[in-house]
Amino acid sequence: MDGDLGDGSTMSQAHSAEDMGFMQLALRQAHAAAQAGEVPVGAVVVRAGQVIAASHNAPLASHDPTAHAEVNAMRAAAQALGNYRLDDCTLYVTLEPCAMCSGAALHARFKRVVFGAPEPKTGAAGSVLNLFTNEQLNHQTQVTGGVLADDCAQVLQAFFEQRRTQQQQSKVPLRDDALRTPDTRLDGLDVPRALSHFTSDLPALDGLRLHWFDNRTDAQVAPHVYLHGLDGWSAQYLPELQSAQPVIAVDLPGFGWSDKPKKVATHRLAWHTHVLSEFLAHVHPAPVALHAPRSMAPLLASLALPIHWVETTHLSAALRDAPYPDPGHMAGPRALRTLLAAPAPTPPPKRS
Repeated sequence: MDGDLGDGSTMSQAHSAEDMGFMQLALRQAHAAAQAGEVPVGAVVVRAGQVIAASHNAPLASHDPTAHAEVNAMRAAAQALGNYRLDDCTLYVTLEPCAMCSGAALHARFKRVVFGAPEPKTGAAGSVLNLFTNEQLNHQTQVTGGVLADDCAQVLQAFFEQRRTQQQQSKVPLRDDALRTPDTRLDGLDVPRALSHFTSDLPALDGLRLHWFDNRTDAQVAPHVYLHGLDGWSAQYLPELQSAQPVIAVDLPGFGWSDKPKKVATHRLAWHTHVLSEFLAHVHPAPVALHAPRSMAPLLASLALPIHWVETTHLSAALRDAPYPDPGHMAGPRALRTLLAAPAPTPPPKRS
């Protein structure tokens, strides 16, 4: 069934397999944008059934207000073809283009624009206005909307729900006997902030805030959970978080971006095990397995989950030290190193 937007463009529920296939590629770009902390919109440019260029939103990373997915894809396509006119191409984008992107697409002379979810506030391809069918302009472009609209809308909805949750958790009061690492300590570091999650709802936390990264784009997929070692935190699993495998990397209290009780005596082994056990029970669906370095074995002995021992990735000094502005933030690592009978690491020799 087709629905007419009233200005020559259509929102169709019966789309071609080709359009849906290319929109899936645009959705991959949208997911990549979400993982980079950008609003998840993706775009691809297609000519004669071949993808010429693909890109996603990047205004934050590029410090460029024009770096929308469509504009980035158009720039790449024009470079690839050696011509700014893309009159034999189709632009696929997961969200209805705004006025800026619609104007750029008209200037590029696209034969066709296909979008996923409508944008009722700023959409310039039929929702608010339709630049593509304006007869006062010297070019008109065929527009098809609603291709995989639900999927395209869902990735945006999930992104903004996560943003709201992060904002709410950032307001969780800090206990008097704990420290919280300032977010500014992450500035300039390659850390996927968009994947961050927090909770203070686990009973064992008693109001402390627990942090973890979660790279899943589908919350119904069972994840692999990764636990840091004594001298690291969840950032040591950035390669795994950047992979296609569904991964959660969690920080124990006192480590990484979790709250840090000040007293070494607070960090009892049984308490950390209890917190981790409650966290694993909190994860849905149930995790496939827990991955951890062998140095953490005594803490994990009572867990029923399958455990895979891993070699930890060495972090740069800046990334390793980011959660710990001063020695007062390091009660957790000091306590667990003693409890797990692990010798302190030998610092690398200084280069002359």
